[in-house]
Amino acid sequence: MRIPRQAARVAVLDPGGAVFMFRYDNEEVGVHWAMPGGGLEPGEAPLRAAERELREETGWTDVEVGAVFCLWEHDFTRAGIPVRQRERIFLARGPRRDPIGDLVAAHAADRILWWRWWTPEELAGDTEPLWPPQLPELLAAVTNAGPPVPPIDLGYVRNGAPGPR
Repeated sequence: MRIPRQAARVAVLDPGGAVFMFRYDNEEVGVHWAMPGGGLEPGEAPLRAAERELREETGWTDVEVGAVFCLWEHDFTRAGIPVRQRERIFLARGPRRDPIGDLVAAHAADRILWWRWWTPEELAGDTEPLWPPQLPELLAAVTNAGPPVPPIDLGYVRNGAPGPR
């Protein structure tokens, strides 16, 4: 039995269209790349959760989080508890830079191994697992005008499901 969990992530794009991502190690799904984000606290709005998670995981306080561009649901194990997580992915634009501040404890708690900026070409050509697997195509749909309206809803995505490449 999986516990339902609501979460928010942020796709931070630099001026050239590269996206900032973390490399996570999860006990159920293994090593994968995902954008900053995490679970909503009780009573917390998704946008506020996205802003909080971005700040806690990167140290960035000057990135304005915009609209939701994607929804998806997936399974993983968090702190030994199997969850089915429903995520809202928000869009933000910011400068290309590394995380700032003392984030060692926060990254260790979330099992974040590393970070990097991925260009659209690197994302499309890579074979490492991405959350969501369709991320290259989703980001290609984001234009300078902003995210698609309504947001793209991927529904439930099974672990190990390949994204279209």
